[in-house]
Amino acid sequence: MLDKFAVARALRELGTFLELEGENPFKVRAYENGARAVEAVEDLAARVESGRLTEVPGIGEALAKKIAELHRTGTLALLDRLRAKHPPGILELLQVPDLGPRKIAALHAALGVGTVSELEAACRAGRVRGVKGFGAKTEERILDGLRRMRERATERRVLLADALAVGEGIVAHLRGEPAALDVAVAGSTRRGKETVADLDVVAASRDPGALSVRLVGHPLVARTLARGGTKTSVELASGLQVDLRVVPPEDFPTLLHHFTGSKAHHVKLRGLARERGFTLSEWGLHRLPAGVRDAGSEEIAPDPAAKVPIESEAALYSALGLPFIPPELREDTGELEAARAGTLPEDLVRLEDVRGLVHCHTNWSDGRASLEEMARAAEALGVEYLTVTDHSVTASYAGGLDVERLRRQWDEIARVQEKVNVRLLRGTESDILEDGALDFPDRVLEQLDVVVASVHSRMKMDEDAMTRRLVRCMSLPVFKIWGHALGRLLLDRPSFACRVEEVLDALAASRGAVEVNGDPRRLELEPRWLRAATSRGIGVVLSVDAHSVRDLGYLRNAVTVARRGWVRRRQVLNTLGAEEFRRAVRPVG
Repeated sequence: MLDKFAVARALRELGTFLELEGENPFKVRAYENGARAVEAVEDLAARVESGRLTEVPGIGEALAKKIAELHRTGTLALLDRLRAKHPPGILELLQVPDLGPRKIAALHAALGVGTVSELEAACRAGRVRGVKGFGAKTEERILDGLRRMRERATERRVLLADALAVGEGIVAHLRGEPAALDVAVAGSTRRGKETVADLDVVAASRDPGALSVRLVGHPLVARTLARGGTKTSVELASGLQVDLRVVPPEDFPTLLHHFTGSKAHHVKLRGLARERGFTLSEWGLHRLPAGVRDAGSEEIAPDPAAKVPIESEAALYSALGLPFIPPELREDTGELEAARAGTLPEDLVRLEDVRGLVHCHTNWSDGRASLEEMARAAEALGVEYLTVTDHSVTASYAGGLDVERLRRQWDEIARVQEKVNVRLLRGTESDILEDGALDFPDRVLEQLDVVVASVHSRMKMDEDAMTRRLVRCMSLPVFKIWGHALGRLLLDRPSFACRVEEVLDALAASRGAVEVNGDPRRLELEPRWLRAATSRGIGVVLSVDAHSVRDLGYLRNAVTVARRGWVRRRQVLNTLGAEEFRRAVRPVG
């Protein structure tokens, strides 16, 4: 019997094989949609046994039968046939950046390439450039993609959202142990880094052994790496390493602070502590003996009798004469200097500040839920408004809307609006074309409430061309929101090349806004560019880029990224009410 994640992997594998065989794109996408739907189901076994799978949005009769067969038997006849038909290494080739199913099929037919090693050998021998549709530049890009692929495999990083989900599950599991007095996720996960190498968990207890036993017994743990004293390290079935550290409750605040990091933040903070007559470590804050603070960099063993009681992280900073510094800011990017100068932002945006969900797709394009389902879900979350921004005509691969379908969608928005209290704003995610134009006429865009302008194609343009493309788009009167700004996909595709400072200058001149995209694979703009944007007076929109009801929860990710970029509540446009937000972003010809 397969669990829901194994079923989802099998569905994606099936969709990939069908794509390799040139199957209808809509059918291929149905398997990806089905995989995501299965991952979101809480009670897969119960739904399979009761025949209620088709109640899940995105799962029809045919797909439900395949899911049930996979869940019950662990296999699927169609998938077995496709596995036997294709070379064993063909799926790994799909992990190579910029190498899609059509190119793989062409290389397999022309050169017999069926594995990553065969592909690399063919590139290095210069044979790939001789295949129709390929060239020397393509060959170079493939080799670069293989290099990045190896780097990812070595680093074994995971997305922040995945680390958070695992971490919160482990914290809940450990809290089930009576000896656990407090448990929290620490490390780069707590700071909100976009990707995570391992997971740090800290706990307060008088019985560290009991928590160690509890962690080792977690169902996701594949093997124990180390165990003893106050530390336990395990490896999960996914390959992610989890390190648990346990201390007495009086040491928990400083332990949490220490293992939250970052290292650079701590180095500077320890220097400040020493200036003020203290030594700081994971074991607490201790007063230094008189005359020791200027004794250079030599480490001084703390005197237990000189320990300063610390009840919280806020109390730790206060003892050093500083305001509390949120975890998201602890990267040594000026936060300690700002704290000492009294200029640290105290009003960083919070989840509860956001009043509207922006950048939402429905099943009019590549979303998996109907417009009404998305509206009712937004209403249940308690937000005031939701923007309907399905893909535009150029995005045919995603079921993009032409003008006629867009107008029909407006009619449905009006019908659904009569059934819900949440305000529905009509919009589009319009493609930024190669020349910087948008792919709907101005006369159409001017009738919308929201236009998110995004690059979805020609991402390999050189820096000059891409910069011109973006700057021209931002000069358009109908331009308002720059969507998933630099086009990266974490652990997969780097940002495209452009002169970001120049683009931000153009964005500021246009009085447009930049999106902070909460999709776990995107999480952009990155903090340094967000700070550059807000320093220019550019407004920020926190978006979910949602393709399902479940994805509306991506707002949490967007808030985290914004906080890492020092974004304040007043700088976020969707902290405004519906009508104020609409006036701020409405395209004007």
